[in-house]
Amino acid sequence: QVQFQESGGGLVQAGGSLRLSCVASGGSFRSYTVAWFRQTPGKEREFVAGLRYGNSNPYHADSVKGRFTISRDNAKNTMYLQMNSLKPDDTGLYYCAAGGRIILSQFRVPRAYDYWGQGTQVTVSS
Repeated sequence: QVQFQESGGGLVQAGGSLRLSCVASGGSFRSYTVAWFRQTPGKEREFVAGLRYGNSNPYHADSVKGRFTISRDNAKNTMYLQMNSLKPDDTGLYYCAAGGRIILSQFRVPRAYDYWGQGTQVTVSS
């Protein structure tokens, strides 16, 4: 069983930056595919970025490509989301997630992930 502790959210002006962190405890973090999702009221949880197990190439949603970067440090059981050039549309509750044996076609699907952080709020003001 993996548990996550998220941090790094907050209020920032448009154009600013934030770095989200998610520390895992329990389980075998290095063996999991990891991802960040975000959600706003009334909308479905949206894939933001992910790193598949055994693949160092990150995947980013088109809406954040070139501005956000996902990374992981297996030695620290930690994943990160560096967010630059933030826009008001980036506002939402951000969740880290992990799962094993996630096939490529399910990579961006929330229900494919077994473990979730508690969420951290990101608010971008215009």
